[in-house]
Amino acid sequence: MMRWWISSLQLVELFVSSMVHMLYGFYIFSTAVAGDLSQAFSDWIFKPNLADGLKRVDSDKSIEGLPPIVLVHGIFGFGKGRLGGLSYFAGAEKKDERVLVPDLGSLTSVYDRARELFYYLKGGQVDYGEEHSKACGHSQFGRVYDKGHYPEWDEDHPIHFVGHSAGAQVVRVLQQMLADRAFKGHENTSPNWVLSITSLSGAFNGTTRAYLDGMQPEDGMSLKPLCLLQLCRVGVILYDWFDVQWLKSYYNFGFDHFNMSRKKIGIWGLVNCLVGRSGPFASGDWILPDLTIQGSMRLNSRIQTFPDTYYFSYATKRTRKIMGVTIPSGLLGIHPLLFIRVLQMSQWSHPPDVSPPYKGYRDEDWWDNDGALNTISMTHPRFPTEHPSHLVVNDSECQPFQPGIWYYKIVDGDHILFIVNRERAGVQFDLIYDSIFERCRKHAFRKTPTMPNQVHQ
Repeated sequence: MMRWWISSLQLVELFVSSMVHMLYGFYIFSTAVAGDLSQAFSDWIFKPNLADGLKRVDSDKSIEGLPPIVLVHGIFGFGKGRLGGLSYFAGAEKKDERVLVPDLGSLTSVYDRARELFYYLKGGQVDYGEEHSKACGHSQFGRVYDKGHYPEWDEDHPIHFVGHSAGAQVVRVLQQMLADRAFKGHENTSPNWVLSITSLSGAFNGTTRAYLDGMQPEDGMSLKPLCLLQLCRVGVILYDWFDVQWLKSYYNFGFDHFNMSRKKIGIWGLVNCLVGRSGPFASGDWILPDLTIQGSMRLNSRIQTFPDTYYFSYATKRTRKIMGVTIPSGLLGIHPLLFIRVLQMSQWSHPPDVSPPYKGYRDEDWWDNDGALNTISMTHPRFPTEHPSHLVVNDSECQPFQPGIWYYKIVDGDHILFIVNRERAGVQFDLIYDSIFERCRKHAFRKTPTMPNQVHQ
């Protein structure tokens, strides 16, 4: 009787979670469509001003000496050009004169996204690597960038990166690839191509939410038979198989290199993907295995913190302790999409019959969270080896900043406070992004910084 009752509760929770996620996805999609229709109507009524175009050309010339700031989105995210005029970073890219917002695979693995990010910047056809592509069962080559968004990128022209959620780990993997000279035809790369990395709720050490959503805690690779991620898997496979071009141009999960279109694999190929014989979910070459504690430790064991790069992170949490019990910190401050998970993650207990992911593991270390990631995971790389770090209370106390150290702050907020909806964050939004951009321009540099109004002086 008790087992039946528990199973019923789990099914109810799965239904509620799936409905909340579907409704939020529909809300985002419909908001983007409504914004595009409104913009098109406005452009039809009020013709674009030629003077604005001329001002933009002059502005482009005045920022040539500035290193770009590249904003890298997280899981289910999107870059400039997707979802119409909607901004993943809620318009933060307008706060500086030279900001790039790449569109990477929203569910592809950290490895694949790091490769895509390199070619987005340098130009050329995305090369996922022969060995990796064969092992994961997808095409070696992907999207073509006829002209890179920053083709001059090198050690003398480095870049500032700002990554949200999994985007922060993508940038770290990319920097390690640069150190390893892992890009064919680009043998002169080095980690010094990266001037600074700033993480917003970065997924450095995995998350217990991955297990709540359906990853098996035994291996951190396979899925439970019935879970939220199984529903997501089926939906993504069908989305890619139907291959409706106008829809995919609007939003793409990033699995084009797996060739799952109905035009290429037919009905039997669809069956193979659904039953787990082929595709990204069969090979494990997608984002969720990288977000388990085990997957993050596998990545971290190969990634360094480099001595000439500046590192900053903002770790978010929406929990507090009352009489030794960790609970969500208020109903109104947590997005409906995340409230159930904040509660569940704050009570997380690793299965007693499964070996802990690392020596010294304690459940209570992972209870503080923001609804998607555990706060312990977001401060700096900790497992399997802890990287140099410093807790920041006041920026001025840490200046001048030193490279090779993770400076981190703990911020009250849920996982999506600083993206998509600017109004939710209120004044905090401006405080966070203004401090990030100011730090990139004034406090994180190897040479004397060039400010926008100094270029022509």
